[in-house]
Amino acid sequence: MKDPHVFVIVGAGLAGAKAAQTLRETGFGGEIVLLGEEPERPYERPALSKGLLLGTAERESVFVHEPGWYAAHDVDLRTGVHVSAVDRAARQAELGDGQRIGYDALLLATGATPRGLDVPGADLDGVLSLRTLPDSDRIAAALADGGHLVVVGAGWIGLEVAAAARQHGATVTVVEHSELPLLRVLGPGIARVFADMHRDHGVTFRFGATVRAFRGESRVSAVVLDDGTELPADAVVVGVGVQPNVALAEQAGLTVDNGIVVDQALRSSDPRIYAAGDIANAYHPVYGTHLRVEHWATALHSGPAAARSMLGAEVAYDRLPYFYTDQYDLGMEYTGYAPSGGYDTVVVRGDLAKREFIAFWIAGGRVMAGMNVNIWDVTPQIETLIRSSKPVDLARLADSGIALEDVTPVDTQPLASGRSNRS
Repeated sequence: MKDPHVFVIVGAGLAGAKAAQTLRETGFGGEIVLLGEEPERPYERPALSKGLLLGTAERESVFVHEPGWYAAHDVDLRTGVHVSAVDRAARQAELGDGQRIGYDALLLATGATPRGLDVPGADLDGVLSLRTLPDSDRIAAALADGGHLVVVGAGWIGLEVAAAARQHGATVTVVEHSELPLLRVLGPGIARVFADMHRDHGVTFRFGATVRAFRGESRVSAVVLDDGTELPADAVVVGVGVQPNVALAEQAGLTVDNGIVVDQALRSSDPRIYAAGDIANAYHPVYGTHLRVEHWATALHSGPAAARSMLGAEVAYDRLPYFYTDQYDLGMEYTGYAPSGGYDTVVVRGDLAKREFIAFWIAGGRVMAGMNVNIWDVTPQIETLIRSSKPVDLARLADSGIALEDVTPVDTQPLASGRSNRS
């Protein structure tokens, strides 16, 4: 007899698609309904600011599954569908057309939306953001002709777009309100590495600046800064962060605080509703606090974890945050969590000038996060240092002649992650 249970997943991105895959691989025989607002089938986002902009990745490579996978695995994928409400009492998801879909368990994986700038001219043609495949297509088209590109925001997305634009021959100016790129994430010492690298490749920075307006007739032609400076612009990419898409959770009365608050099993304040990906503010047992992580690896791993939790398995989602970037000849992996103000010092082993090093963010002698730059196959060792939760000898940590395994006792089994496993 067919399993009568219905699991509904709202959000057809990487987290939602991997959750559906895990449900089937784990043997769930009930109905799976996967609902997405975008017209495309689920895809991964890293290539949008990397390979697709550089022209080194094929468009088809970004999709999570082949076109026929969903039908072959009896997953009811519905794209271009808006979910307008969740009726918790009736256990139903209501679609924009009024249709209602009952559920036994519901996973919210609705992602995030880029923040815009509330300034005159923000709606001009050529003022772009990057979150979706069409966004990437529009930016790639703008870069194809070179010209002047202004990037607003020197975060990871902004810097990756700037790198791609320079490799296309565009003149690039990055506007950033802080005095260095990635300052809140990396601190001044490591942030300067990225500033110097981009300057070496011809990028101009305008630090300590904010945008007052965009100028142009129907299309942007200039960016006006707060000091009155006008920067010529054939296109603008705004990368000033994202906000989690929590309107549906708020409407349903779930606990929301910087995302949907979930426990380490990714279960919300309603035991039949789960959250994964960018919107999940999940309790992390390693750090002893709730974390909302906006990176690819979180979607990749939290979707499957939520699926197992929906099936009743005991889940303690404790994957360490992980992300990576590729800019020019620099490749980097970052593991862990060390927010601004959450660490005492940064220890470096290697050579900052050569951009071949590992940086460690330290709090009370404990490694909170590590970032390897142009040094590979060290993610498991960095994870072990973080998971040990023990103070380490900082001099030994900085000494490249001492193996990372010998810096502190290896008494936990590191998770298998890192660059070699990324999609």
